[in-house]
Amino acid sequence: MCEISLVILAAGDSTRMQMSAKKQWLRVGHDPLWKFVADRLKTKYKFSKTIVVANSDELEYMKSYDDSFFYAKGGKSRQESLKNALCFIDSMYVLVHDVARAEISETLLNSIIDKALEFDCVSPYIGVYDTTYLNDKIINRDEIKLIQTPQLSKTSLLKKALLKDEIFTDDSMAVASVGGKLGFVKGESTALKITTKDDLKKLNLAPASSDIFVGNGFDVHKFQAGDGLMLCGIKVPCEYEFIAHSDGDVALHALTDAILGACGLGDIGEFYPDTDAKFKGANSADLLKDALKRVKNFGYEVVNADITIMAQAPKLGTYKKEMAKNVAQILGINRVNVKATTTEKLGFVGRSEGVAVMATASLKYLDWKNL
Repeated sequence: MCEISLVILAAGDSTRMQMSAKKQWLRVGHDPLWKFVADRLKTKYKFSKTIVVANSDELEYMKSYDDSFFYAKGGKSRQESLKNALCFIDSMYVLVHDVARAEISETLLNSIIDKALEFDCVSPYIGVYDTTYLNDKIINRDEIKLIQTPQLSKTSLLKKALLKDEIFTDDSMAVASVGGKLGFVKGESTALKITTKDDLKKLNLAPASSDIFVGNGFDVHKFQAGDGLMLCGIKVPCEYEFIAHSDGDVALHALTDAILGACGLGDIGEFYPDTDAKFKGANSADLLKDALKRVKNFGYEVVNADITIMAQAPKLGTYKKEMAKNVAQILGINRVNVKATTTEKLGFVGRSEGVAVMATASLKYLDWKNL
């Protein structure tokens, strides 16, 4: 058995997918695609180690799913990402796979590994069966190979190639540049690359789980003299304002925490700390929008939100509908409820010293099967 390390490249931005979730975070059951692909390949071969390459702001969240993998920071290009991953590898061979190819059969994997001793880089390919032109000249379609992944390379040669100041579009091109011998095996049509939403319809994978995830958020802010309070993005005129690093919108802060909590992403202070000068006077609606984009990138959608504002003063009854409408617009949903109550003059809220808010949000996975 060859000593092989596995690299899963999963640091892309998925811009061509034109959807809210990055493709590496689409769920198969409960597993994000990157984990599903890595686990599936691990069942087919005993790899020395597995390295997952991730976007820098996704690394910690990925680690929460599986700490048995090594994780490398993604670069600005596939080549830079691979170079970072190779720093973890000391095995003789490395199998590099793009997360966008989710269905790799054991037959294909074995056919690649079986050629390891014959070649310095082995790549699967599919042929072209239609008449083919290059500009206005017809070319021999039998000589064309469309390369797939995974690609198996001698680690030393791949590392050597990536030290060069050249751009390589895949591993075979890199290994060939340092004199490596290339081998090819027949690929499979099922090993298609997920590039656009239409490609999702061709996958034979289980859908995302339909489970619902619930998060709670709680926040308080103290009053000082002022000309109004920001609540749910609406300014409520009164003789107070919040003492806060940002605009003090305690309702949106609690809701942001609830949304982050529902998908296990920590809390608002981890992403927008009140010790960071760039958030001084920040619009809390902008912070909520940024958090929402983050959780959507990770493959979630907000189902509903329920906000309870505890305030002895000012009176908020006439503002509740406007608040709910504004929050619904930010979240892009119509299931938002805002409630207002007093604390019967008990505690700091009852003494009109500040406001407390509790928020609940429910989330679900993006249903990519029905886009």
